[in-house]
Amino acid sequence: MKPSPTPFQSNRPLVVHGVKVPIKEEEVSSVIWQALQSGNFEAKEAVIVRDLLVPGDRVLELGTGLGVITSVMANTPDVLIWSFDANPNIVALARRVLEANDIRNVEVDQGIFTSGDPDTVTFFIRRDFWMSSLIEEQGLYESTIELDTENLDFFVSTHGINVLVMDIEGAEKSLLAGASLTGVDRIFLELHDHLYGLSGVRSIFNVLSELGFSYEPRTSVGPCVLFQRDDGSVRPYND
Repeated sequence: MKPSPTPFQSNRPLVVHGVKVPIKEEEVSSVIWQALQSGNFEAKEAVIVRDLLVPGDRVLELGTGLGVITSVMANTPDVLIWSFDANPNIVALARRVLEANDIRNVEVDQGIFTSGDPDTVTFFIRRDFWMSSLIEEQGLYESTIELDTENLDFFVSTHGINVLVMDIEGAEKSLLAGASLTGVDRIFLELHDHLYGLSGVRSIFNVLSELGFSYEPRTSVGPCVLFQRDDGSVRPYND
């Protein structure tokens, strides 16, 4: 049975998936606050990432959010994590969460990545921060910011990244389409078929297949999917 989060008090933060979340109700939307209180916030992701990493992994996380999943991953011994979110307000909240949990093996910063040459893009910030994106047509937004992008493969190469974790509200389709991902052996991402349809899902699978990745059915849950390098070995039966 999933443990219930601790009700918020001024001097006692929520605890979600074993992570202290010192965030006040007025700092997030009502939808996100309810998800935090119920323990449903990023629940599928939390289950998957507990078994995703092994000691020594070097992780690039795109879409830090509140840092809850970041914190869960950071509990793996000898793991280093670089985490980026485009929304500066969310970056500030995530840093608060990491500090509250005394996590020291994570670097969190504002940033956004592309698989092409560096560029400047417009990012649309929405009250439900998990709907903030590069897509104006996605719905009403509160504000916009201009961000200079970084090249994904360059960062992966220079930091020795071998695990890529993404929840970037539809941008995964274009990001993966032009990437080489040399050195990466696992990719965990959330699919957003409501933004690019099943054809977009098929495109992501095709691109990753061409790069040597296979869908991991034993770990994936719904839109939260894991891909890993396929070494061609036959796996033991697991009922």
